[in-house]
Amino acid sequence: MFANLLKTVSTNINAVRAIISINDRLRSILLGKSDLEKERLEQNNDVIALFEERIPSEREWQVYDRSAAVTRLYAIYEHFVEQLISEWLRLLPEIVSEYSDLADKIQNTHREGIGRLLLDLNKNRFQHLSIEKVVQGLVSGVSGTKQYELLPEAFLLHEQNLRKEMLEKLLADAGIENAWKSIVNHRSIKEFVEEVRGSQNTAEGELKQLVDYRNEAAHGLVDEILGTQELLDLCDFIEALCQALVELVSCQIILKKEQVGQVKQIGKITEWFKQPRAAIAKVKEITLAEGDNLWLVSESYCYCQMAKIQSLQINGIHKQRENITFETEIGLKFDIDVRKGLNVYAVE
Repeated sequence: MFANLLKTVSTNINAVRAIISINDRLRSILLGKSDLEKERLEQNNDVIALFEERIPSEREWQVYDRSAAVTRLYAIYEHFVEQLISEWLRLLPEIVSEYSDLADKIQNTHREGIGRLLLDLNKNRFQHLSIEKVVQGLVSGVSGTKQYELLPEAFLLHEQNLRKEMLEKLLADAGIENAWKSIVNHRSIKEFVEEVRGSQNTAEGELKQLVDYRNEAAHGLVDEILGTQELLDLCDFIEALCQALVELVSCQIILKKEQVGQVKQIGKITEWFKQPRAAIAKVKEITLAEGDNLWLVSESYCYCQMAKIQSLQINGIHKQRENITFETEIGLKFDIDVRKGLNVYAVE
């Protein structure tokens, strides 16, 4: 779920990482910090001469690296959030078929957003929208004449940077409440805060710092130089944050589908053994086979992953396929690490 969004984020962040690392190495060579590599480069006199004619001071170069990296990282993060919320809003009508059954918060945000769009439709950023496109989803929902649509632009009318508070508001307005509580409990975020930052900062503090760095870069007020590792750490944080957001929204989709009978919880993981990625689960009323995929979900600590069954056992006996008609304890070997307490859902 949302695999393409995460793939794009990973590709973009890896490009930022590569440029940060390449520039750091070039500085070491060209500014005389790595004599051996500079000596090798000097074998091509034209290349070294070209560099030395245009090389900025070390500080100017580092200011540029910091400004470019934080500006790009913030843009990747903001675009990802908007794309993720847009995809969530696209999927909602497939889960909640009646507009009137949507949460009041979603309906209110939708109506208010449509009104604001109609007032601002002549602005450049809304040139791709027509009056008909703006109102048709709302009209369909209120009248019940055909399936409604939730226009993403009506939910993404924010002027503020996406610090914790604004991120929470955007998600809540789209129907995902208490998002930050789940995000900070995600394993990737906790690992970053505890292992990379040594618990000396918080996820909220990391995000605020990135936004502040980005704003300073935009206004040319860069005083503090960030080292290469600090910039790479920011890359890691944004990637972890995007992973947490994907699992948060994926979890909400599965829980909503469960409420309307589109998916069914079939069991729970009762034990987990890291080696060899094996679990004990209690499951019922399902046919399971090697190669099947299952959704493993926990709302409390923001976990939502699809896991493939590599092998299964009942009472220590290997089974390629088993039709389970009553609650049964079954051994499952997965292709990913999971954990005790996860709810198990069949993949529709």
